[in-house]
Amino acid sequence: MATTSNVDNKRYRGLIISIALFLSLIGALLAFTFYTSSLLERNTVLIDQTNQVANSAQAVIKDLFDLDSSYGEDTSSPHIQRVLSRLEENTALISESIVAIEQGGTVTKELDGQTYKLPKVSGSAQESVQAANEQWQLLEPRIQSYLKDADNVTVDSSDELFQAVEQAKTSSLLMNESLEDLTNEVFLDAERQANTIRLIQVLGVAAIFAYFLIFVFFFVRRLRETDAEALAARRETQEIMQTVNTGLFLLDKDLNIGQQHSRALNDIIGEDRLAGENFTNVLRGRISDKDLVTTQQFIDQLYNPRVKEKLVDSLNPLNKVMLHGATRGGDSSSRFLDFKFSRVYEDKDIARILVNVNDVSDAVYLEQRLEKERSQNDMQIEMLTTILNVNPKIINEFIDNTQKHIEKMNNILKNPGSSQYELEAKLKAIYREMHSLKGEASALKLHSFTKIASDAEDKLHALQNQGQLSGNDFLQLAVHLDDLLNLSNTIATLGERINRSAPMSAKPATTQTSAGLDESIVKSRVSKAVVTEGVPSNSLVDNMNIDSEADDDRLSFYQAFAKDIAARQGKQVQLKSDTLTQMAIPAQLEKPIKEISIQLLRNAVVHGIEKPSVRYATGKNAVGTIDLEVQDNGSSIILTVQDDGQGIDYESIRAKLSTSGRFSTEAANQLSQNDLLEQLFSSGFSTKEHADEDGGRGVGLDIIKAQVEEYNGTLNVNSELGQMTRFVITLPKA
Repeated sequence: MATTSNVDNKRYRGLIISIALFLSLIGALLAFTFYTSSLLERNTVLIDQTNQVANSAQAVIKDLFDLDSSYGEDTSSPHIQRVLSRLEENTALISESIVAIEQGGTVTKELDGQTYKLPKVSGSAQESVQAANEQWQLLEPRIQSYLKDADNVTVDSSDELFQAVEQAKTSSLLMNESLEDLTNEVFLDAERQANTIRLIQVLGVAAIFAYFLIFVFFFVRRLRETDAEALAARRETQEIMQTVNTGLFLLDKDLNIGQQHSRALNDIIGEDRLAGENFTNVLRGRISDKDLVTTQQFIDQLYNPRVKEKLVDSLNPLNKVMLHGATRGGDSSSRFLDFKFSRVYEDKDIARILVNVNDVSDAVYLEQRLEKERSQNDMQIEMLTTILNVNPKIINEFIDNTQKHIEKMNNILKNPGSSQYELEAKLKAIYREMHSLKGEASALKLHSFTKIASDAEDKLHALQNQGQLSGNDFLQLAVHLDDLLNLSNTIATLGERINRSAPMSAKPATTQTSAGLDESIVKSRVSKAVVTEGVPSNSLVDNMNIDSEADDDRLSFYQAFAKDIAARQGKQVQLKSDTLTQMAIPAQLEKPIKEISIQLLRNAVVHGIEKPSVRYATGKNAVGTIDLEVQDNGSSIILTVQDDGQGIDYESIRAKLSTSGRFSTEAANQLSQNDLLEQLFSSGFSTKEHADEDGGRGVGLDIIKAQVEEYNGTLNVNSELGQMTRFVITLPKA
């Protein structure tokens, strides 16, 4: 680029010098014109000044004759005073003007008030001025002698007036002749200057015109040669641009696309006209507004010489970006395009940005397909790991509960509901079922289930906050239910395959498991008939003969669940139970006991147990303790969950009710502890600032309340601030 720049400088150096010389000639001619115009103006002022002196001299003589004829009149009369004043002014004016004319001084014109510098006269004009000045020097003292006592009635000034009048008779004629000669000399001199100026201007214009003709002839020929070279270079560039199969174009600082670009760019971008268009206008509507703003900032950084190109390239927002409607004709199809940006330098300055764009849709789609298959494989492995490491009875319970939750949510969705009250009740019911399902999946470390349920909860939470609901708002949940059902089918199918391979020896069992996994990947979508029939109640339990271990595994299940939540929350917990492994829970209460236990354990870890640093500061053991006990009093099953955490802060609940807008500050202050507990169990209310996988949506306690009501049970809460919280759930057997 540096060589090309030097060549261009040499090529245009002659043109620049010629233009500079041409402008210099014009400037010199204009300067000369301005100067001569100033001379003419000064001569004109000189002529005006000489005429003014002659007119003033005539006025002086006239006033002297007037005073002489009026002698004896009262000197204080208006007539005498006016003539004396005029005589004094004209006398002073003549004295000043003659000196200025003779010495080339400055004068002020009465018409415009501007001051002018008079040219200094010489030769015969100087002699005429001196002659006029000599006569004025004879007349002016006599006038001043008369004016000295002219208006004093006690002094006789007739002699002075007589002498002034007599001298004026002699001097006036000589002064007029001298000033007339001066005027003629100045006029002739001005006329000579005007002729000279006119001649020089004509010659100057002729020279400039001749130089212009030579300049045009010479440089037109040079431009033709340059145009021919540029045309040849442009033809070569066009041949390259029409041949390459990638999109190439240049961007300036204003993000305007250059006039030259590869022909493939039109097909890649999907526009017929791109040259000269603004890059942001081409992208607007095809990528998100956020990406568009980021692109503008990214290109600005490319033009920043202090930023390294490799560093800023890593921030490229158009790396494999989806461009909507990126086909010729503006249809709705989209492509993945990859934009590469490179700086183009001139010497050491960044002149342009070279953009290379490629259609990488096939590669991206292949990556997406591979990623999807990888995710499915990971999901299959995750489910298989859960099946192999969790008691089969718990897996069966999860599959059975999942189907029930999905079926219940599906029935709720089918329920029409028209009023806002019905729609809100419908929303709360679905929210409870989804949260319960997510809790069980999270406890089993089935992250695929948890992710789908969490996404569904996000949509439910948005619906809960939007205010006005309609039936169509619930349609988006059908996709999540279908995904959950497919995952449930998959885990059920994997369980059946492992069950079929159980009687085999260790080595064949391993082989069969691998084969089963591969087959399940191929048949990732299992028919609903398999799930509807369900896994036989004894298929995983009876065939593997592990009924005796179910209760112990249930305790381990709850302990692992509590520790997982604690790890995510940055806490440490220990779950204890003396009765869970010894207690036979009636079949009809196993599901509610499990769901309530999961929600209470989550609530204890998230809201009850403090972080180790907080517990240590308050004198507690860094590891929090949770007790989970199940008792049978004959007619009911009593579930007790107690933690040694921070207890229920009723004032915090009161403040959250006020700040969330549920209650005014005054109304919140009037609530009793029972009222505050009732709000704590209401749907959508949580004291947690930010929602995450483990809490903060205000659904967990709502689920417990709904389960207790459904099974005609009772709920008792006891808490001591800073010490403990205890939930006691009583569910009747009948």
